[in-house]
Amino acid sequence: MSAILQSHIAGHWLGAKPATQLRSAVNGQPVASTHAEAIDFGEAVEYARSTGLPNLLKLDFQQRATILRALAKYITENKEALYAVSAHTGATRNDGWIDIEGGSGTLFAYAGVGNNELPSGNVVHEGPAMPLGKKGGFAGTHILVPRRGVAVHINAFNFPVWGLLEKFAPTFLAGMPCIGKPATATSYLTEALVRLIDQSGLLPPGALQLVIGGTGDLLDRLDGQDVVTFTGSADTAARLRVHPNIVKQSIPFNAEADSLNCAILSEDVTPDDEEFDLFVKEVAREMTVKAGQKCTAIRRAIVPRKHVAAVAERLRNRLARTVVGDPANETVRMGALASHAQAKDVADRVAELTRGAEVVYSAQDGFNPIGLGVGEGAFFAPTLLLAEDAATHAAHDVEAFGPVSTLMAYDDVDEAIALAARGRGSLVGTLVTKSPATAAYVVPQAAAWHGRLLVLDREAAVESTGHGSPLPGLKHGGPGRAGGGEELGGVRAVHHYLQRAAVQGSPTMLAAVSGEYVRGAARQEGETHPFRKHFEDLNIGDSLLTHRRTVGEADIVAFGGISGDYFYMHFDEIAAKESPFGKRIAHGYFVLSAAAGLFVSPAPGPVLANYGLDTLRFVKPVGIGDTIQARLTCKRKIDRNRKDAKGVGQGVVAWDVEVTNQLGEVVASYDILTLVAKHA
Repeated sequence: MSAILQSHIAGHWLGAKPATQLRSAVNGQPVASTHAEAIDFGEAVEYARSTGLPNLLKLDFQQRATILRALAKYITENKEALYAVSAHTGATRNDGWIDIEGGSGTLFAYAGVGNNELPSGNVVHEGPAMPLGKKGGFAGTHILVPRRGVAVHINAFNFPVWGLLEKFAPTFLAGMPCIGKPATATSYLTEALVRLIDQSGLLPPGALQLVIGGTGDLLDRLDGQDVVTFTGSADTAARLRVHPNIVKQSIPFNAEADSLNCAILSEDVTPDDEEFDLFVKEVAREMTVKAGQKCTAIRRAIVPRKHVAAVAERLRNRLARTVVGDPANETVRMGALASHAQAKDVADRVAELTRGAEVVYSAQDGFNPIGLGVGEGAFFAPTLLLAEDAATHAAHDVEAFGPVSTLMAYDDVDEAIALAARGRGSLVGTLVTKSPATAAYVVPQAAAWHGRLLVLDREAAVESTGHGSPLPGLKHGGPGRAGGGEELGGVRAVHHYLQRAAVQGSPTMLAAVSGEYVRGAARQEGETHPFRKHFEDLNIGDSLLTHRRTVGEADIVAFGGISGDYFYMHFDEIAAKESPFGKRIAHGYFVLSAAAGLFVSPAPGPVLANYGLDTLRFVKPVGIGDTIQARLTCKRKIDRNRKDAKGVGQGVVAWDVEVTNQLGEVVASYDILTLVAKHA
C-alpha cells in the first residue's frame, strides 16, 4: 500500500497527486488517499485487448491453472503484509482470514478446476455430438471458447481481497483479461494485493489492471465481447444493469447484490435441543463476523412464536459477551465498520427498522469498544430487533449493512416460508431442523427465492462452513433483489466468461474443431499398439480394433465365482427365459473385463495407470454364444504439465471404447481414463 494509492493501468502505476483521504476504521487516522490523476479508460481497454488477450491466449486452460496455483501460493507466503493493511478496515484476524486466505483459497480451488475439468487448448467440447442425419455423415455439437474481450469487475468494500480474487480466478482461467475496480473505502487493501501480484511476476502483461476511484467512461467503451460483473447494493446493480451501452451492446452483466437473507428455526426444535443453540450461534456469528458487513449475513431470524422469548434471551447473552474494539487486541471478537460513512448509513437504516419493532439488544446495553483512539473509529453496536408485525415490518425491504438482525415470529411452517419469500430474492437462507421431512417440505419451496440453502442440524454442524460462507465449488448469487446472477460454482463460473457455439458438420470435422474424437470420425490404425505410444506420440483418433472372443457358459460361471454375483439373470435358466431378455446373459462387468483383455498391451510401457471410467452404458445384453469385439480410440489428451517423483512427465488420455457383438451392434460404451508417460 502506498500513501497515495495508484491505479495499475496499461502496465504502469498511475497516481502522484492526492485526492480523497481514506481514514482508518479503527481510530480515524489517515491511512491513504486516492489519486487525482484521471485514468485514460480508452488506453486501459485497448491494452487489455491488444496485450492482455493475446498473452492469455498463448496459454491454454492447463497452463493458466498452473499460474493460478503459483499465484495462490505466492499470496499465501506473503499474507502477513495484507493482514497488516487489513487491520485498518476494522477487520479482526478472523475477518481477515475469510478475506485474505479465503481469496488465495479460491485461487487454489480454481487451479484445481482447471487441472481436473478443463482440457489442454482453448476449446471446451460440450458433447456428446448428436447425429443430424440417417447415414452418420452429419452431426452437431457445442463448443465453448474464450471471449475476445475484457471483463470489468466492480467490487464492494467488505471483501477487498476475496472480492477481487473470486472474480479474477475464473476470468483468468477462461483466458479473459480483467479490469478490477474496488470500492473506494477499502481500496487501499486491494491496491496492496495488486502490488503483491505485480511483484510476483506470475501474470502475463495485461491480464489484470486496477482502477482506484471512479469508472468514468469505462462502461461506454465496452462492446459485445466484454463482460461486466458487479457486487454491491441492489440499487446500484439496478442502475448499472440499464446502463445505455450495456443494453445497446448486449453486454453480459452479472450482479451479486446485498440481500435480506434469513434463517428459519423449525418448529420441531426445542430450547433443549442442540439445534436450538446452533441457530442462536449462527445468527450471532453472522451479526458479528466482519461486523455484519457481509452480503450473506442473516438479516431476518424467523422463529416459532412459542420460542421467541427463549431465542431473544440467548442471543442477548451471546451478544453481551462479544468484545468489540481495536482488532490489535487479541480479546476483540468484533471490529469496526469499514468506514465512518458506513457507520452513519447503518445508523440511518436502524432508525427505520426500529419503527414497529422492539429493541432487544443495542448500544444501550453497554457498548464500550476497547483500544486506544477507538472513540474516533467507525464502531457500531450489535443490534437485535423484534418485529411487532412480522409480515409488514421494514426488515423485508430495508437493509442495515452492519451488525443488525431482526427477529420475526411465525405460527406455522407455511407462514415461515412466506416470511422468507418476503425478502424478494436472497443469496442464502438457512433452515435449522432435526426433521428430514421438514427439510424436504421447506427447501424445494424456499429454493425459488434463494441462491443457496443451508440445512443445519447437529450432524452437519461438525463440518459446516456456516450460513454466510460462499464456497468456490457452489453457486454464489440469487434471484430477484439478490441480483439474479451467479458467481463461483466451480467450472460454471469459467463458462460464464466463455462463448458457447453450436457446430455442425461431419464427425471428422467436429473432431478436428473440438480436439476430441467423435464417433464416426476418421481414425488412424497403425502397426504400433496405442498403449505402446508415449503421450507426445499419441494423436486424437489413433485406434485399435481387437480380435474377437466368444462368450461361453464357463465364462459366466467363473466370473460369478470370482465376483460373488449370482444374480438370477446369469444363472437361473427358467427365470431368465421369463425375463425381457428371454435368455441367460453375461454379467455386464464381465463384458467390461473381457473387453480390457482384448485391448490391453500387457508388457510395461507408457500407460502407467487406469484411474477411472466415464459414461459407462451397457447397451445390449450379451448371451452365451455371442461374440464380442472392442474398438479402442484415443479420444482426448490433457497435458497437466506435471512430473512424477522421477522427473518423468505425464499426461491424461481418455480412450473411447465401443464393444460390439457379432451383428456389429454396440453392447457396451464407455471412456477409459489413463495416465500416460511422456518421453521425458
